[in-house]
Amino acid sequence: MANLCRRQGETLRFGFPAGSGGTVHNLTMMVTPDGRWVLPASPEFFAALGDPNPDYDAQSFAIRNLGFVKFEILDRLVTEIELHPRNVARAALLAVQDKLLSSPIKLFRIKYLDREWHSEISSSAEHTVARLDELCAPQFTPQPSERFTAVPLPVEKLARDREGDLFPLVQKWRVSFGKFDPAVVGLASRHDLLSLMVIVGIAPRDGTPVWRYIGDGHRWAGPRYQIAGLGDKVENMPDREYGRWVAEFHRAVATSHQPRYDAVTAAMRMADAAGERQTVRYERLLLPWRTPSGEVFITSCAKKVATPAAANLVPEASDSSVAKNPSRSSYTSSREV
Repeated sequence: MANLCRRQGETLRFGFPAGSGGTVHNLTMMVTPDGRWVLPASPEFFAALGDPNPDYDAQSFAIRNLGFVKFEILDRLVTEIELHPRNVARAALLAVQDKLLSSPIKLFRIKYLDREWHSEISSSAEHTVARLDELCAPQFTPQPSERFTAVPLPVEKLARDREGDLFPLVQKWRVSFGKFDPAVVGLASRHDLLSLMVIVGIAPRDGTPVWRYIGDGHRWAGPRYQIAGLGDKVENMPDREYGRWVAEFHRAVATSHQPRYDAVTAAMRMADAAGERQTVRYERLLLPWRTPSGEVFITSCAKKVATPAAANLVPEASDSSVAKNPSRSSYTSSREV
């Protein structure tokens, strides 16, 4: 977005005090699907709209149907973001999030369309950025496979289960707004999760998941690959078909910046079983973390289960403790995957 824009004959510095010491009272900008900032009713906006002379509400049409985002500063007090999450492109979302994190205004409102319009307000730029990630997260459906299945489980149940083994990691991810620091590894170690964890790195431009850490509880890797595999692509793991399948989950989590919790059944080739297939059932939590370098870290914690929680899910009214608390079923069997 251009740092300066001209409006009503006066040059205004977007989101910041003007040169004379005054501040923008009200300002409306539109973000195009490719992340460019344009003024409403400007030639640039109409060019992006694809209609030089619309006889309809062009802003509303662009938001509802084309993935534009409306960004407003209201009376120097509130920054308002209006969008249709299902249609917002990643470039537009990143442009808005970047501006939010540098805004001097500390009250934010999100207006978004989901069958009907909703409104949410926050006093935290970080929370607003995370909420936009959640709203605009693309829906990921894994490729169908005869050897591998994944049934999504509710992450919210892990977040509410303070006695569950995974609660500390989920809580750390939330309170830090997904920012990775060395305390994440220390936390996993203190709660006896480090051997069950892998860390995958995804560079912002490359988009290829690579191994950064493989805990010694992962039998599929074997002790040699746990060292030699670091820095290698996830899809190159000993079972290549399984590696390609797993890599897609990590790409999806890195793109959405939202956690994922699954009950997985996989016929895997184990490194310590002469390449023979062995069917394993496990529950896996993927958490995305931002790093100062721009690389996204995905921490994955997985534990084998005799019967995945997904197989026992029943309505909340049931008395089944497994259904109400799927995280606990993860820790009743082998500590190796």
